[in-house]
Amino acid sequence: MLIPAIGLAAAGACCFAGTVHLQHNAVRHATAVPAGIRAVLRTPGWYAGIGLAGLGAGLHVLALTMAPLAVVQPVGVLTLVLTALLARTPITRRVFAALAMSVAGPAGFVALAATATTAALPAPGLGTAQWALLAAAGLAAASRATLGRARALLCALGAAVLFGFTSALVRAAAVAPLSGMTVFAVAEAVAATLAGAWLLHQAYAGGPAPVVAGATTIGDPLSAVLIGVFAYGELTPGQLAGLAVPGLVAVAGLVLLARTLPAPAAPVRRPRRAGPLRIAITADTYPPDVNGAANFAARLAAGLAGRGHEVHVVCPSPTAEPVTETAAGVTVHRIGSTRTPFHPTFRICPPWRTARAVPALLAAIDPDVVHTQAHFLVGRSAVRAATAAGVPVVATNHFMPENLLGYGPLPRWTHRPLARLAWRDLVRVFDRATVCTTPTPRAAGLLERHGLHRPVLAISCGVDRAHYAGPPEPPAGPPAVLFVGRLDAEKNVHELLEAAVLLPPHVRVELVGDGSERARLEALADRLGIADRVAFHGFVPDAELVRAYRRCAVFCMPGTAELQSLVTMEAMAAGKPVVAADAMALPHLVRPGRNGRLYPPGDPAALAAQLTAVLADEPARAAMGRASLDLIAAHDLESTVDAFAGVYRDVAVRPVAAAAVR
Repeated sequence: MLIPAIGLAAAGACCFAGTVHLQHNAVRHATAVPAGIRAVLRTPGWYAGIGLAGLGAGLHVLALTMAPLAVVQPVGVLTLVLTALLARTPITRRVFAALAMSVAGPAGFVALAATATTAALPAPGLGTAQWALLAAAGLAAASRATLGRARALLCALGAAVLFGFTSALVRAAAVAPLSGMTVFAVAEAVAATLAGAWLLHQAYAGGPAPVVAGATTIGDPLSAVLIGVFAYGELTPGQLAGLAVPGLVAVAGLVLLARTLPAPAAPVRRPRRAGPLRIAITADTYPPDVNGAANFAARLAAGLAGRGHEVHVVCPSPTAEPVTETAAGVTVHRIGSTRTPFHPTFRICPPWRTARAVPALLAAIDPDVVHTQAHFLVGRSAVRAATAAGVPVVATNHFMPENLLGYGPLPRWTHRPLARLAWRDLVRVFDRATVCTTPTPRAAGLLERHGLHRPVLAISCGVDRAHYAGPPEPPAGPPAVLFVGRLDAEKNVHELLEAAVLLPPHVRVELVGDGSERARLEALADRLGIADRVAFHGFVPDAELVRAYRRCAVFCMPGTAELQSLVTMEAMAAGKPVVAADAMALPHLVRPGRNGRLYPPGDPAALAAQLTAVLADEPARAAMGRASLDLIAAHDLESTVDAFAGVYRDVAVRPVAAAAVR
């Protein structure tokens, strides 16, 4: 009976391939609920798909009455091959390899299982089989926190588990009647089939047909076989272990196929009429957060609104409650957030909130362009939602893994592999953008070296020069070296304190800002015997910050993870010389001998020598301050806003489809 059973299962797989093709086309062209449901119900192909599904199910049930689950279920992989052909998938080498693995794995599985199993079915343990429902529920819940191809894959896997569970129930009812439990098994099979069909339609709406077919035709037999082993006793765990190799080959083929096939093309948007743009800026940090990325996003939003554009910002709320507010012509939509255990002030929006809130907000805003400021939870949800809707995306990177790894409890030897994973994650998200930007050419090169395949533009974050320019404030005592920024690990403020020990005893150090390292730095200053020469100002009002820039003798930036350094630009706009670490983007701002000096990171003695040289020569210090004013002119905030407005126009004036973007 094995040969007829395999033939019937193969015929059923052909019917299921037709079902996938017809219903995928119907669902993919539908719009949102309820209009989408009405559109599907008016599509003849959808009903034809139901008919084929019924025929395939009948053939499959007949096959299950003749052979064990481990033989019948894997034959369904033919659905994947036929679906790929019906979808006119370009058969590249990678696609061919994925399809070959997806067929060879189940074929080997069937061949081995046919020799290891018998048609006789021991007493089924339906209680043990119920664990499949928990697995399907978990996959369905996980799909709610994702979008696009990932959501399609999770929904399809959830449907596959339910279909495998249904086949197991049918097999038990057909071969080993359960007397009073038969009615319950049939009812449960019907309910599982309906739930699986709903998940399958969700998968159709979000991913390529071959990926959906692959997930169901591979996940279905695997779940059914596991039920057959652990609940029905068709195979022993030892025999199952012998089938692990072809099973892994099949799973590897599905993964390769999912990674190879392009995402489905998004609907093409018609360009808006000439005039102001509607811009959505999405950010994972925004004022009242105090950091360079938050300040840049706020300045950019205000500058664009000042030019007459309609600007919306989507960002975390300072509390757990969502709120929408308007300030300086910018509408800010804040999503409820939670505190993080690794940073004292940074808050995040949980993925289950961003997965719902960000797409809904973008749909309501209907922007001409989305500008995301990060690849974190808000940013990645925005990229997914925008590309799915055909909205062009500009992605700006302010992130370096070193900016966060210092806050965690993990040992330092884990930082390098974690940084590589973090870069890979960033590139995966930003590769979906239309255009990427970074503040400096060095930061752009950093993205390209880590594998980004998008166009990358270097656009300065900009600084409001007029806000910081003005006559020097009279110093309140001896000359001061100023640092402004977060007192956190990657800023290396301890090097400045260690260098201060070697400076002339009358030189003071002023630190403006706060952070996780403040207590340690205060203890270090006391231990070094310079506590009376170091002032910890904490966060100060903007007017006091401007006065601090104007009264200092020299500005110092010892940070080694600066993609641009807004505070260094602000000090230059105030006409001050800068001594900075020779790291990352700081050499783009500091020209040794012209507007300041650079020192090797990690060398407090070299830092002290450079600070001493600048402090000792007042005429040279004044000349360096004038040079800073000249150099910072290229980073004027007005030019930055104009540059981004030009990028928005470039990507928004013509229709953009996700397929073209990718």
